[in-house]
Amino acid sequence: MLDKKVIVVTGGAGVIGQAFISGIARKGGIAVVADVNASAAVRVAEELRKTGPGSVEAAELDITSKQSITALIEDLMRRHGKIDAVVNNAYPRNKNYGRPLEEVTYEDFCENVDSHLGGYFLVAQQFCKAFKVQGYGNLINMSSIYGSMAPRFEVYDGTPMTMPVEYAAIKSAVVHLTRYFAQYFKGAGIRVNCLSPGGILASQPASFLDAYNSHCASKGMLSAGDVVGALLFLLSDDSRYMTGQNLFVDDGFSI
Repeated sequence: MLDKKVIVVTGGAGVIGQAFISGIARKGGIAVVADVNASAAVRVAEELRKTGPGSVEAAELDITSKQSITALIEDLMRRHGKIDAVVNNAYPRNKNYGRPLEEVTYEDFCENVDSHLGGYFLVAQQFCKAFKVQGYGNLINMSSIYGSMAPRFEVYDGTPMTMPVEYAAIKSAVVHLTRYFAQYFKGAGIRVNCLSPGGILASQPASFLDAYNSHCASKGMLSAGDVVGALLFLLSDDSRYMTGQNLFVDDGFSI
C-alpha cells in the first residue's frame, strides 16, 4: 500500500504518532519518527523495529524552527532521494495550556497559537517547497472535530478537564490552512488533506467517558489505532484524487 514511500510524521514519538508510524511501516513505508524529543524518537524507532515489520527511522525535529525543518528535508533527500509525504501531527503547548477560558492570558494564547499553528504552517511551507521541486508530494494536517464544531462543554461537567480555547482556534485554522495550501499548489502534483479525529482514550475520568460516549454511534471514544486506517488511505494512491478535504473519524460524535 505504501511500498517504499518515505513518510515523515511530526510528533512521531507521541501516542497518535507512534500508532501512525507503526501503521506506515506495516504497509511497507519508510516511516520517519520526527520529534523534538530526539531520545524519545530513537526509542520509538528501536522498539518498532524490534516488534514489527517495515522500516522505521528516527529524526530530531523542532517544527517551530525553519533550520530544523530544512535540515531534515536535506538529510532525507540526500539519503533517500525523495520524500513522499509529511504528516503534521506534533502537539506543542506551553505549561499553562488548557486553563479555563477566563484564566487564559493573552501571552499564553499567543504562545500556543504561535508554536502549534505556526509550526504547522512552517512544516507545510518548507515541505511543499521541496515537493514542488520534486514534482509531487502529499501533506496531511492533523486537525480535530473541534476544529469544525462548537465544543460540547457539558461532557466536561464534574471533571477538571475542559476544551481549551487555544485548541479550538488552532484546529479550526488548520482546516482552512489545508484548503489554502491545496488551492495554492493545485496543478503542482501536491495533495493537501486534513484528518480530524474525535477524542482519543488517555485515562480520562469515567464520568467524562460516559458523557462523551453517549454522543457516539458504537465504540465511543477511540484509541489512537482507530485513526490509522484513515491516515493510510490519505497517504496511499487510493486517495490520489483527493485534495483540500477534511476527513472526520469520530464514531459519529460530531453529528
